[in-house]
Amino acid sequence: MAAIGVIGSGTWGTALAILLNGNGHKVDLWSALPQEAETLKNTRIHPNLEQTRIPDAIGITDNLKQAMGGKDLLVMSVPSVYVRQTAARMKPWLKDGQIVVNVAKGIEESTLHTLSHVIEEELPLACVAVLSGPSHAEEVSRGLPTTCVAGASRKETAEYIQSLFMNEVFRVYTSPDVLGIELGGALKNVIALAAGIADGLGCGDNTKAALITRGIAEITRLGVAMGGRAETFSGLTGIGDLIVTCASMHSRNRRAGILIGQGYSMDAAMEKVKMVVEGVYSAKAALALSERYHVSMPIVEQVNAVLFKGVSPQDALKELMLRDRRMENSGLEWESAV
Repeated sequence: MAAIGVIGSGTWGTALAILLNGNGHKVDLWSALPQEAETLKNTRIHPNLEQTRIPDAIGITDNLKQAMGGKDLLVMSVPSVYVRQTAARMKPWLKDGQIVVNVAKGIEESTLHTLSHVIEEELPLACVAVLSGPSHAEEVSRGLPTTCVAGASRKETAEYIQSLFMNEVFRVYTSPDVLGIELGGALKNVIALAAGIADGLGCGDNTKAALITRGIAEITRLGVAMGGRAETFSGLTGIGDLIVTCASMHSRNRRAGILIGQGYSMDAAMEKVKMVVEGVYSAKAALALSERYHVSMPIVEQVNAVLFKGVSPQDALKELMLRDRRMENSGLEWESAV
């Protein structure tokens, strides 16, 4: 049995706390909001996970020192925009070599750093790893079969995380490609916004398949240019996560996109979804990275145009469809020029 602190009581943090408790570990769940912590403690129900009760064995607190003290593992599950400030708050109680597993998905807009990089900057004594994949909290909390990937620079760290999380309904693979895992998890949210916008416009399955396929091509181009491995983007944290986020109504990015496609503004869509829409925060960073690394990302460009430049979803879709003619894969060659 391990002692584990889950830092962040959103749906994903709560679902993982339930999973880890079910695996026999001693779990404390931390909320940044005292009132939220008190409500969760009293009701044992997360408002966005109403089908699942939080077991009594899970400690719930707004005391960060208590949540971190004496822990074998810390799971960082706060929205990407709060990762840096939460990590800074954690510093006084972090022990040397503490394993911190980031499960949030995003890119810091101001620095264009991945979230593990942000955590390492704020917590240089920590051993930072990631856990990612196609994993909606609503399904994990109910024990539905799910697969994820634990990424770390050291094999033994990834295998330790694998041993803590894995069970008969939650399968965990390992990988050394932390950068690729994080880029896949962050960038797929931008493509999912596009998929949702297409749904809101009334497009069909053909459009969805095109956005998923061309979306993973964009993600892979940028990821490889930044140093990620191409194999990662064809796996669970690449195409796997992209498929589930583009196709499921559990996806807040897709839901926000649907509303935008139906005519809602970005702000109105985010307010209606009532949860953090990570793709909105990652869209500008994705575009900036594509420019820095000279990588073509037309879907990302059009999502930014809709979100921040007042371009209508209809015009953005038309722009994508009427781009210059080209080969699907420039790496292929004709056998004959005739």
